[in-house]
Amino acid sequence: MKLFNDVRNYIGENNFRMIIYKDKIDIINYEKIIELSDNEIIVTSNKKIIVVGKNLKLNKMLNKEILILGDINKISFDE
Repeated sequence: MKLFNDVRNYIGENNFRMIIYKDKIDIINYEKIIELSDNEIIVTSNKKIIVVGKNLKLNKMLNKEILILGDINKISFDE
C-alpha cells in the first residue's frame, strides 16, 4: 500500500521541483522550454532556469517533466 501511495503522490505532484545530479538535472512541473541548444537550455517555472554546459540533451520524461543530460557547467535563476 505504501508503494501505491508513493506513486500516486509522485504523479499527482503539482509543485515545481528540480533534482540536480552530477551529469543530469531532473525538472518537474516546469511551464515551458524557451531555448534549446547544445550549450544552453532555458526553462520557465515561476523563474527562468538557465542551464549552461556542453553537449546538452533534453529527454522528455512525463507531461511536465524533463531530464537534461550533458556536461553541466552552470545553473542560474532569473526573474
